Amino acid sequence: MKNISKLSIFLLAVGLFSCSSSNNDFDASGVFEATEYIISAESAGKILDLSLNEGDWLKAGQSIAKLDCELLELQKSQVLASKDAVRAKQLNAAPSMEVTEKQLRVQEQQIAAVEEQLSSADREKSRLEKLVKAEAAPAKQLDDVNAQISVLQKQLLAAKAQLDVLRQQKSAQQQNADIQNRGILSEEKPLNERVSQIEAQIKDCQIQNPIEGRVIAKYSEQFEMAAAGKPLYKIADTRKMVLRAYINGSQLPKAKIGQELKVFVDGENGKYRELKGKILWISDKAEFTPKTIQTKDERANLVYAVKIAVDNSDESIKIGMYGEIKLAQ
Repeated sequence: MKNISKLSIFLLAVGLFSCSSSNNDFDASGVFEATEYIISAESAGKILDLSLNEGDWLKAGQSIAKLDCELLELQKSQVLASKDAVRAKQLNAAPSMEVTEKQLRVQEQQIAAVEEQLSSADREKSRLEKLVKAEAAPAKQLDDVNAQISVLQKQLLAAKAQLDVLRQQKSAQQQNADIQNRGILSEEKPLNERVSQIEAQIKDCQIQNPIEGRVIAKYSEQFEMAAAGKPLYKIADTRKMVLRAYINGSQLPKAKIGQELKVFVDGENGKYRELKGKILWISDKAEFTPKTIQTKDERANLVYAVKIAVDNSDESIKIGMYGEIKLAQ
């Protein structure tokens, strides 16, 4: 009975020792990190609202801050007033062109009347030519009609020439107005660009969160003054963590990009919690062993950085937490 008891104690001790040795037999250690973004103000002004706190989860496109842009609004109103003043200087050719258009219509009516008279005189000439030939009418009547036709033809030519003058006058009025207005409108173009610039600055006063993630640090508070480029807060997507570990040269052949491996983090009761990881990147350049990192072979002076992606949907892993890895045998 005593022998059995001693044997049981021995086996238990061996098991505990082997379990402890296997749990701590890691190939490399490292620190968890996430891609961090520092969000800064793009415009200057007093912070009227900053609706976030450290630890908040923000969505992409979420409105999180508003700056006082009253000065920009006043500048925009001033530029718009300048635009109105420039437009007021534009030449309106419509009234003078309307008068010329009426003259054109009157001239066209006169030409039509002369053409009608000329047509009637031509018919009278044809009739008199027959009567004179038959000696039924005096030749003087035919001469009078020919003289009348000559006068009407001259009147028609003069009327058509006047019509061309009026048309050229109308075209010249439009061209002169266009030339003057082009010069005036050239003053309006930089004002339009200035308005667009101010509107872009006003839009920057409404700060939207660019990416989905958790607020790690908050650098500003409501009612403080913001300046362009001044950091407001830091954010990171903590659901996607990366373990940055270091391996030595002898371990390098065991590591491949895309390789899946086991990642261990501290768990309850001094035990390790096992997670799945995938190697994203292996450094092409060796470096000296960081002081805070222990490798399997403590005698190794040169190591290679490795990044391992770990799913952290439950956000149980925190930035700066240590992790261990085991490479495939």
